[in-house]
Amino acid sequence: MASLALLRPCTFHHTHKPSTQTLKPKPNSLSFSPLTPPPSKLKLRNAVVKANLSSPAPPERLISIAAYTLPFFNSLQYGHNILTQYPKFALLFDPIIPFLSFYRSLPYASFVAFFALYLGIVRNPNFPQFVRFNAMQALTLDVLLVLPLLFQRIFSPGRYGLAFKVMVWSHNVVFVFSILCFVYSALSCLLGRTPYLPFVADAAARQI
Repeated sequence: MASLALLRPCTFHHTHKPSTQTLKPKPNSLSFSPLTPPPSKLKLRNAVVKANLSSPAPPERLISIAAYTLPFFNSLQYGHNILTQYPKFALLFDPIIPFLSFYRSLPYASFVAFFALYLGIVRNPNFPQFVRFNAMQALTLDVLLVLPLLFQRIFSPGRYGLAFKVMVWSHNVVFVFSILCFVYSALSCLLGRTPYLPFVADAAARQI
């Protein structure tokens, strides 16, 4: 049979000299050296460099700054303890009280603003990369700001004890972090630079 014939040893007699050549392993094109960042980092870095090389127009900068007002307004609820403890620091927020009051007077304002930014800017290819990335980064930061409230509702720390102190401390950290993110992002967009927020930029870049 043909299959058995293939299994028979070959009847030709010849001497086979072992090759002295050593096969060199082919370089793996998918390997990364320890100094080479992963593809996600490279993609984000290329996007940031590309956005910084092309100076955005003033309207693009204003739209990007306006996108960061969404997480900024939603983070003010975590500043109740700090603003109560330091009244002079609370005076800095007096100019935005009319805008904040108008924002909170609208029903489902946060929900509508979130999907308006996501569907109208992030998923809109007509906007440049600079605006889309900043809008997505602002939305990602806004989503992260919901997590402390979820933990508070799940564990119910109460108004006294160690759990309450941990909640107050975490709210203060979230408030200070969000304020620093807003100031840094607004100044960067005003100067035409792409801000890079820790723990946020990588997640935002994956959605663009």
